[in-house]
Amino acid sequence: MRAQLLTGFGGPEMLHYREDVPDPTSGPGEVRIRVAATALNNTDIWTREGRYGSPDDPAATTGWRREPLHFPRIQGADVVGYLDQLGPGVTTETAGALGSRVLVDPMLYQGDETALAHTDYLGSERDGGFADYLTVPAGNVHPIDSPLTDPELASFPTAYATALRMLNRAEVTDGETVLITGASGGVGSALIQLAAVRGARPVALVGPGKAEAATELGAALAVERDTMDIAGALAAVGPIDVVADVVGGAGFGALLNVVRPFGRYVTAGGIAGPVVETDLRTVYLKQLTLVGSSFATHEEFAELVELIRAAGRHARTGQLRPLVAEVYPLPELARAQADFAAKRFFGKLVIAVG
Repeated sequence: MRAQLLTGFGGPEMLHYREDVPDPTSGPGEVRIRVAATALNNTDIWTREGRYGSPDDPAATTGWRREPLHFPRIQGADVVGYLDQLGPGVTTETAGALGSRVLVDPMLYQGDETALAHTDYLGSERDGGFADYLTVPAGNVHPIDSPLTDPELASFPTAYATALRMLNRAEVTDGETVLITGASGGVGSALIQLAAVRGARPVALVGPGKAEAATELGAALAVERDTMDIAGALAAVGPIDVVADVVGGAGFGALLNVVRPFGRYVTAGGIAGPVVETDLRTVYLKQLTLVGSSFATHEEFAELVELIRAAGRHARTGQLRPLVAEVYPLPELARAQADFAAKRFFGKLVIAVG
């Protein structure tokens, strides 16, 4: 089969396109999927670069579990495809009919949500979707009947599931105002939509030239991050109940300054820098709650699938909108990752495989 092999930590030169990789075979309790499309995530870039550090050394080169990674590895967590093979013990009653379209839950764990701290992740601990075929546990596939295209469906899994969990972890409720950083990216744009779905009021912090797109998506207000007086710009929307942050970096302290007393801050990333500084007096005098969040549970992914189905039934005018900025062929994964790192797009970049 065709596949993009990540051969070690480093730059795009560590990706090698091959057309002679052996087809995988479904093991017991697994299914094989013929991949149609796979979206990119920041995790792909950080995993390739080994940027997750270790508890004792923020500069250590590791995978997302802060452990060594086994190479070669096929990346790609956000997979939509078609059931191609059922492994021993799997029936069409439990997995769906051969040839049916499915969306893949990329979290590979068993047990309750505490297992998420050590879960395997598709495209990291197990080969993912930047290939013609992949295998996954049968319980990780969700049949999807939708008018949305394969690239559109591939834009949802990691970004929207991560955003959904962030809102759940921060206990965002109807009527609350949520400040969203990195709101033009995959997780950020998903946060805008999902916050609105539950009746919250999303406020977007975006890069230059992206404010209009954020408001069209549903943000009550969009502020460009280079604005000199962000606090002043936010005054128009009133108190900020929750900050949902995937950026981190030098702006971390300013985010805690704008959240209201007894408010919450939830993070699922640090694309501008994972090591941050703040004034702890701000945290304890305002009695803030700081929350870490990462991948979604199987139950949350199933909830997301239902929201996607509802969006499809409303002929693309539902509460969730796929935001595919560009689609690339599989041999051009390195170019797609370079474009992803440049951040000159709104939404998601997708690899068309099938």
